[in-house]
Amino acid sequence: MKKIFSLIVFLLAAAALAAPCYDSFRPGEEWLDTDGNPIHAHGGSIIVIDGIYYWYGENKEKTTGFDDVWHMGVNLYSSTDLYNWKKVGTIIPPDLDHPGAPLHPASCMDRPHILYNDRTKKFVCWLKIMSKTEQGETILTADSIKGPWKIVRTGLHPCGMSGGDFDLVKAYDGKAYYYFERVHTELICADLTDDYTDVTGYYTTHAPRRVPPYVREAPAYFWRNFKNYLITSGTTGYYPNPSEVFVADTWHGPWVSLGDPHPSDKSRTSFHSQISSVFKVPGKKDLYIALGDRWLPELMDLPYAEAEAMFASWFKLPYDPKLCDSFERRLSERRKEWEKAGRNCRPDATVMARYVWLPLKFDGDKVVIEWRDSWRISEFADEDPQ
Repeated sequence: MKKIFSLIVFLLAAAALAAPCYDSFRPGEEWLDTDGNPIHAHGGSIIVIDGIYYWYGENKEKTTGFDDVWHMGVNLYSSTDLYNWKKVGTIIPPDLDHPGAPLHPASCMDRPHILYNDRTKKFVCWLKIMSKTEQGETILTADSIKGPWKIVRTGLHPCGMSGGDFDLVKAYDGKAYYYFERVHTELICADLTDDYTDVTGYYTTHAPRRVPPYVREAPAYFWRNFKNYLITSGTTGYYPNPSEVFVADTWHGPWVSLGDPHPSDKSRTSFHSQISSVFKVPGKKDLYIALGDRWLPELMDLPYAEAEAMFASWFKLPYDPKLCDSFERRLSERRKEWEKAGRNCRPDATVMARYVWLPLKFDGDKVVIEWRDSWRISEFADEDPQ
């Protein structure tokens, strides 16, 4: 019995030593959960419940590029310090039995966003579902962030539009707003119904662009000093591009462009990432974290100018054929190299995606994001006591 007890103690001690323990953010590096597994909460956001941080996002652990698996549901992690995350579970599991269903792994499910409705006492989750011909929303509700989640609406085309990347925003008075990309056109701000499961029909249009890659998508909202902000990306698929920030005095604008918040990034790729959301850290005076995904870490050497040319060619814009051909040729060569080496995923597969979390700096209304190899929350001042 003593030998068994000693063995158990030894195994527990070994497990404790093997488990990662972080004391800082390390943008772009592999990030493991408390069990030692890569975190899969992509296109994610953070919500705070009873003093606990919950990070949720897309599960890409089987998205290798060799089949039709786009996702394996929505994962949830919990933390008390924002550095170390324990996996709670896959709170919205994939629907393996019904091809064509919104949650089937082959359905392109992106960017879950969750709000808590104080009136209905429900958590409400919106998912973007993309098919080959259209993009719409699936909405679920639950009594707990951990589920079970129930689908209450599918195939929603907000205000009669094809809805792309989006963010959900809850105002101080409980009213909620839905910022989304009207696919390949412009940004829309739409009012949500009181239960947050639909739009009312009232909306405004903003930031029109001609066509991709310049149309804005992935709006990430935050509020600071009585100003509304949106950080957006261009439309170049999973390949990164220059971000663009907008500011407004009201929810519906007008929104004014402040340009790229990454002025020191000569690669023009937002430090090879796409920002999915912005999180204001409670208790800190002015700490806002841009939560970004580095979707394609193995393709960081491919210049943005080449990707820009390729996407411009798709939408019949003027482009440099040499740049376009270079991007496609080098991507094809990289795939062949990986296939020859027997790699179990393609170099442009999101199973390898990592995270780039960086703090925002402010110069008046202007937003600046600078690169840091590592950084800590303790570097930022606490809020003044009330």
